[in-house]
Order: sequence, then C-alpha cells, then structure tokens
Amino acid sequence: MLDRAIVRVKAGDGGNGCVSFRREKHVPRGGPDGGNGGRGGDIIFVASESVSTLLDQHYSQQYAAERGEHGTGKQADGKHGGDLRVIVPVGTSLFDLDEDALIADLNTAGMEVIVARGGIGGRGNASFKSSSYRTPRIAENGEPGVERAIQLEVRLIADVGLVGFPNAGKSTILSSVSDAKPKIANYPFTTLEPNLGVVRVEAEKNFVVADLPGLIEGAHEGAGLGHDFLRHVERTRLLLHVIDAAGVDGRDPWDDFRVINRELRLHSPELAQLPQLIVLNKIDLPEAQTHLPELRKRLAGAPVFTVSGATGEGLRELMFNAYTALEELKAEEASKRAYEPETEVIEYVAKRGIQIVRDGDAFRVESDAVRRAVVMTNFENDEAVWHLHRRLDRMGLIKALRKVKAKDGDTIVIGDVELEFNSADSPKTFTEYLAQRRPKARRQSRDEYVDEGNAPA
Repeated sequence: MLDRAIVRVKAGDGGNGCVSFRREKHVPRGGPDGGNGGRGGDIIFVASESVSTLLDQHYSQQYAAERGEHGTGKQADGKHGGDLRVIVPVGTSLFDLDEDALIADLNTAGMEVIVARGGIGGRGNASFKSSSYRTPRIAENGEPGVERAIQLEVRLIADVGLVGFPNAGKSTILSSVSDAKPKIANYPFTTLEPNLGVVRVEAEKNFVVADLPGLIEGAHEGAGLGHDFLRHVERTRLLLHVIDAAGVDGRDPWDDFRVINRELRLHSPELAQLPQLIVLNKIDLPEAQTHLPELRKRLAGAPVFTVSGATGEGLRELMFNAYTALEELKAEEASKRAYEPETEVIEYVAKRGIQIVRDGDAFRVESDAVRRAVVMTNFENDEAVWHLHRRLDRMGLIKALRKVKAKDGDTIVIGDVELEFNSADSPKTFTEYLAQRRPKARRQSRDEYVDEGNAPA
C-alpha cells in the first residue's frame, strides 16, 4: 500500500499585460487599449473514494497548472489558466514541507483544498490611463504562481482497529467476520499493510474494521512497522486489543497487553484514551485455557471477550458489542457537537503591514503587497519603474524605510529582487522622474566649440 508521497506543485503564472495604442483611420488619438493578462490556474487536491492509494503521486511527483494567457491589443484580456485537480484517497493529510505545517486533512469524500494559488494577471496600459496620465506606456508582468513541496500521508478511516502483537490472530478474526481476505500464515508480520473489512451485524447495521500491521516493543520510535502502523490507528473510534491467550512461542499474554498499551501511549496520549475491548484469542488451544483464569483476574473490570478466530467461537457476541459501543460513541460525539459553538470559517488574507528587518548591510522588506508589486514590474521599462516608485511611496514603504534610518544608496531586498534606496519624494510625472535620473546636459558655449574644433557653421 503506497500511503506516503512527496510532490512538488506549481500554480500557474499570471499572464502579462499588454502595451498597445489604438490606431485606426478616422479615429484620432485612439489612446491606450492594452488588455490585462489572465489569471494562472490553481492546484486543487480532491478527496475521492475512487482511489485507495497514492500510486499516481508516487510516479507523478510534479504538478503544474496552466499559466494565464497574455493580454493583447483592443483591450482583449488573456484567457485564465485552467485549474489542476489532483485526486487523492479519502483520509489523506497534506503537509507543507517548506513551512512544516498541516495544510488540510481530507477526511470526507468530495472535500477539496487549494494548495497553491495561481498568480494574478498583469494589467495592460489601458488600466493605467486617467485624465492626468493619458498615454501610459507601461504594463505589469503576471504574478508568479505559488510553488511548494507537499507531503501526502494516507490514514485509514475505519470505525474499529484490530491491534496486537504479530501473530496474535488479527487477520484470522477479520477474515472470519467479513469478506476481507488478508494474508494468513503461522509466522509474524504476515500483514505488511492495513486491510479493511465491512462487518454486517444486521440489516443496515454495519461498520468498518481495519486489520493493522502488528506492533512490537519500540514501535513508537519506528521499530518494526512502527509509525507506518500507528498513523493508521489515529482515526479509529474503538480498538479491539487482540491478545494471544495461548502464549505462542512462550510469550506472556499479560506482558503483551501492557507493551501494546505502552506503545500507544508513547506515540500519542490520544491513542491511549481510545476505548478498548480486550479480545483473548485462540481459546481453542489447551495453553489458552491455562492462562485464562489469571488473565481474567488481572483484567477484572475491563470489557473482556474470549474468542477463537479459527473456529469462530465468541466472534458474533464480540461484533455485536463492538457495534453497540460504536453507536454509543457516535451518540456522545453528536451531543458534544450540538453544544459546541459553530466553528468560524477563517479565510486567509495576506497581511497588509510592512515589516523591515536589518540583514547585514541591507534592509529586507516582508510584505505580500510590496512583493507582489515588485515581481509584477518590468524593470526594463523606465516608466514602469517610475510607477513602482510611486506605488511603494503610497504604500508607505519609503516612509517606513526612513524611520529605520535607511540612507540613499542602501540595498533594499524584496523577495528575490534587490533595489537601491532613494529617499526623495516620488516624482508626480514621468518627465520629472527622468529629470531626476538623467539631469539635462550643460549647453556648451561657442568658445568651447571653437577650442574643440567643432564649432557649428
């Protein structure tokens, strides 16, 4: 069972805006008509019951959505890039490896999560025109789409989990109470991956049982099948703790019981709090009859059931009790939800504040709005650079840099871009901006021309 995978996702980049002017016969001064770029496609993960493993993600480790098309003349906006939907099994958890954080837990069929947003399209020059700025010759680049590494983990969704030491008889019990066909043999670790089976108690009364790989001492540290097993136990509501009452290979059934509970507790305190039904298996063997009196004494007060997976003895009573316990747990969960306040749906909004951090001889600026403005600027266009300067000034970045004692010529780092700080007020017009960057050359006198031998005629 492929229940883990690491993939790299890249949302679509936004399309670039267009610089264009309308030129038609009998239409004087047509003005700017460059269209906007299209939005890049999102990467969306969808939980579905049509798949049960991460086989596709194991082989396809790169996912990229379509980029938006560029804008064109006649105010034609570019087409939006198509979203990419990735199908994963129900019960998949998504983790952002770059941020070391949980993105989402897809525990319901049809549940969707956008893991990477596509970049917005750049504006064409038609979007910049105004009564005082009639011939803009600038357009924005499209915003790059979000890129990140994601780890996927599938955790089985089952009502009941069978836990116990290897060769305790869990697979035999599952095959006896359901139509599941797990591998059964007389040696440890025959179950190398979880098996699911549906137990039908009566008409319209059923539940899902997971036969999970056997635990050994040290499993919480990864020994044996370790974390690969314990991860799947976390979603179950009820545990059937299967003990080999016969003590095969000279094992002590009581020690086995204590070791398994210790491993559950060390892996997660929540696991240790899950309700358990104690299942003393293999009572058809003479050795089990010898151990039963002492085990019953030590387990006094706990729900104990004696069964034989091989002969089927006691299994029907066990399944009825498991179903009853599940119904009580579900009713208790429903009553808790009824008294809990409705969960507020929180939408992530990029922070508007500006944070400036001294980084050696440079100043690093942290702000989503500032980063977006910079990455969407075409630095080969002087008019676009002037517009960026005005925009950063209006955002308050110039004022904030003055407060932290930034001086003219200091390096300002915004994302992957380095800029040179200029504390002067933003020029109101592009002509003023050019005058600041390229002062007018001094007019040579006639005497200087004569001295250089190049006097005009």
